[in-house]
Amino acid sequence: MPVLLITDALVLGILLLALLYAFHVRRHPHLRANWSLIFQRPSAMVSALVLSVFVLLAVLDSIHYRPALNAVAGQAQRYAADPVSFLDQALKPLADARERSYSAPLAANGFRKESIERDGKTFRDYPRLQFGGAHLANPEAQRAQDIRTRTWSAVAQALGCIAMVMALAIGGAAVVQKQRWTDVARRYWQGDTRWPWRAMVITLALITILVFWLTQLSQVYHVFGTDRTGNSVLVFALKSVRTALVIGSLTTLVVLPLALALGVTAGYLRGWVDEVIQYIYTLLASIPDVLLIAASVLMLQVFIDKNTGFFDTALERADARLFFLCLILGITSFTGLCRLVRGETLKLRELEYIQSAKAFGVSTPRILVKHIMPNLMHLVLINTVMQFSGFVLAEAVLSYVGVGVDPKTASFGVMINTARMELAATPVVWWTLTTAFVFMLMIVLSANLLSDAVRDAFDPRMRLRVSSTGKQSKSSTQVSEVSA
Repeated sequence: MPVLLITDALVLGILLLALLYAFHVRRHPHLRANWSLIFQRPSAMVSALVLSVFVLLAVLDSIHYRPALNAVAGQAQRYAADPVSFLDQALKPLADARERSYSAPLAANGFRKESIERDGKTFRDYPRLQFGGAHLANPEAQRAQDIRTRTWSAVAQALGCIAMVMALAIGGAAVVQKQRWTDVARRYWQGDTRWPWRAMVITLALITILVFWLTQLSQVYHVFGTDRTGNSVLVFALKSVRTALVIGSLTTLVVLPLALALGVTAGYLRGWVDEVIQYIYTLLASIPDVLLIAASVLMLQVFIDKNTGFFDTALERADARLFFLCLILGITSFTGLCRLVRGETLKLRELEYIQSAKAFGVSTPRILVKHIMPNLMHLVLINTVMQFSGFVLAEAVLSYVGVGVDPKTASFGVMINTARMELAATPVVWWTLTTAFVFMLMIVLSANLLSDAVRDAFDPRMRLRVSSTGKQSKSSTQVSEVSA
């Protein structure tokens, strides 16, 4: 039975908007040229591929349903009370392989000594794990060799798949371009192509090797260890990807309409309207964000606790808290973009084509929609991509101080908050914090690299600077050739 949560509908809506924007880009040559310029940069293409993997995980975790229970003769079909996602179903073997408590990555024994009875005697030793390394008769002697064997097997399988795909791609390109496949392969390897195919192939190869390696070793080990309750840290990290992307994307969608509408209105109309809007966002900016968000989240939690009948399951309650956290973050974070839009609108309204439109009697709403907003979209797009990573980090900070998502919701902030106590333990439980750090680093770094490419492509001043630099270098080269 399909189940549609609030954030599930919004995630699917964002994907639909992205597809509509892609069709819009195809119909407009100037937008198509800008995006082509973005993806011709190797760092941007690599970042887009990495983000695509995280988006795929988020989408799989956003399709929920209630599994059907065993049918009973003479009764209607029954379904489970708690919804699960496609990602939950894929990770079910790892989620069911629970241990008693902590275990280190790729370990076969427990992390702390326990009292064990053997041959009528009680002594303290590191107990064998129920899942990790259970296939080994002698973990101390066999575990290292087993890990090496499975690693090389995963690398060989991944490289074999990549080689098959590359052979088909190069063969197809040779047929289309009517060239020898050796010439096509040499150009691809040397990077002598319009698109950064070499960087794409290397990135896809690394991603494929990582997926095969995780799949191979996760069948018999806890690759990233387990937490205090014995659950796999890898499962929790993969589930946290959706929370991070939902926070980043939904909060951005809340910021955009508020900042764009209020900034354009204040900058164009000026007068008392400008004074009122400035007062609103200046008042919000003067209040510490953490205090405002904490007060709003606590009030929301009190409302949810007093109205439990509004939600059928704990997952729906946690999802509602995640949705309202996005709204609160968006309302408290739009002030910076609103100031930027207002200042740019003040400059645009004095230009000749705006004055001509007013002289010809064009209505104010039409001027705002047809003339002002299109000339602000490069700023909006650049700021949107750059704010995404900031919202991902904001969720981690808020969950760390206890006013973020529901504690039962998988998120990197919850992982970091859990690791705070683990770092003070003896011996130190380091893998929870390390896993959260690596995943957040990959998401934020990919978003930042992509935002740099978007800024360079859509900012007219950056394009002019790049073109003038290119002309200067070309002219200097010609002068040097003539002098030589």
